[in-house]
This record gives sequence, structure tokens and C-alpha cells, in this order.
Amino acid sequence: MLEQQLVNGLVLGATYALFALGFTLMFGVMGVINLTYGVYFAVGAFAALWSTQALGLPIAAALPLGALIAGVIAVAIDTLLLTRLRKAKAPELASLMVTLGATLFLYAGMAAALGTEIRRFPAGVFDGGAYQLGAVRIGATQILIFGAAVALVVALMALVRGSRLGLAIRAVAENPDAAALMGINGGLMLRVVSFLSGALGGAAGVLVGLNFNAIQPFMGEHMMLRGFAVIIVGGLGDLRGALAAGLLLGFAEVLTAAYISSTFKDLTAFALLVATLWFRPLGLFGRAAAKRA
Repeated sequence: MLEQQLVNGLVLGATYALFALGFTLMFGVMGVINLTYGVYFAVGAFAALWSTQALGLPIAAALPLGALIAGVIAVAIDTLLLTRLRKAKAPELASLMVTLGATLFLYAGMAAALGTEIRRFPAGVFDGGAYQLGAVRIGATQILIFGAAVALVVALMALVRGSRLGLAIRAVAENPDAAALMGINGGLMLRVVSFLSGALGGAAGVLVGLNFNAIQPFMGEHMMLRGFAVIIVGGLGDLRGALAAGLLLGFAEVLTAAYISSTFKDLTAFALLVATLWFRPLGLFGRAAAKRA
């Protein structure tokens, strides 16, 4: 029924939005599409899985730990791969190709070290009960996923829009040279953005892994396709657009699978992407940049 599908779409859309927010933040501040972002998604999921198996942590502790580890990995990769390119003012294509090569290398390394079989969280890591609200059945896992996604989104928005750190990040994104003249450490702000983006990607990996209870090294590839669609539909670099487009894609996929065919579910992101480029190339919240002679 429609009400149940809307609940499912809301939960799925929240995870898409969380994943895309970090991707969008990274692009909006750094001006480069970092293809290693999908790796952070898988790293967060595996870190949480390890913490529940080896340390016996509950999911409430495994989630922030997975996000933290993914954020640290993101800073390390950015420092290793992109810092030198930024100092040399290399073209955007150079950064794109470097991160593409790094992604292939990292995926292959994870597959060799961890194997490609699907892994699952231990039984009982989280109470999988459900609640009946009228005709709608809501699982406890769905409530956790939606609540965690909303909390992280609100925290990110508050940080970016309502703090001095967020103001410094937006200044670096707008004009790095002017920000440096105002005493803002641009390199530090970029590392902060790398950490935040990686942490959001890692948290999304934990939540998606918990939702489907399936974790494997290449799980980030699937989400990267959605991430591309979301940031383009929402408007490149716009956090509000990423949030709206993530929810839109979640609803569209669930309703397509329920009322048309699950065969076409994976085509939904591509269809939204093409429609956006045809009718609103700048995205839902995108704005044309002013050019001066």
C-alpha cells in the first residue's frame, strides 16, 4: 500500500541524502569530484562490522566509530593525493583522473584483503523488532536509520550555516585567496571538509549495511551512481539540493519497484538525471554563476 511504500522511500531517501551531502560538501568546497568517496562508504561499513564482531560494541557505538575511521581515511587520502595537485593549481581533470586510479587501487586492495563475499552484522547487534501504526509497519532498524540520518544532516547544516567554522569553510569555498588574506587557514579547512565528508560517507555506509545487512568491498560503487545523480539533480555543490534530491530519489525508487517493476528500480536514478539535464541543467537549487568581463 502507498503509506508503507512512502515510509520505505523516506528511509531509503534519508540514506541517499546523507551519502550525497558529504559528496556535495567535498565538491562544493574543493571544486573536484573525488571518486574515492565510495571507498569511504565501504570503509565505514567494514569498520562498524569489525567493531561489533571483534569488540562486541552495540550499533550505537559502532556507527560513530565507523564514521570516525572513514573520516580519518578521507583526510589521509586527500593529503596524499590531492594536496600537491592543489598547490600546483592542476586542472580539475588531473584530480579526477588521480582519484579514479586511487579508487580502482583501493577497491582491489580491499577485495584482496577482505574478500568479496557478503558479510553481515552479528545477530542481535540491534533489536530488529517492528511497530504497527495503523496500516503501516515500521521496523526498529528503519527508525534508527532515519533518526541517525536526520541527526547527522541537522548537525551538518548547523555547523556549516551557524558556526564560525562553517563560516570559514564557506569563505574558502567562495574565494580561497580572499579567505587567506583574512587569516583563514585554507589547508586546515580543506582537511576539515575531507574529514566531515568522509565521516558522512562512512556513516551512510553503516546505515545502508545495517538496513540490508549486506557488506562487501564494492558496495560503494552502487552508491556512487546514486551520488552522482543526486548532486546533479539537486544542483552541484548545494547542500539543500542534495537533501531534496536524495529524498526524491528514494521515493522514486521505492514507488517504481512497488508499482511498476523492480527491474526498473536501478534505472530511476538515470531517468531523473537525464530529465534534470534536459529541463533544468543547473539542478533543483542550482544557480547560474555570474561572469564579468
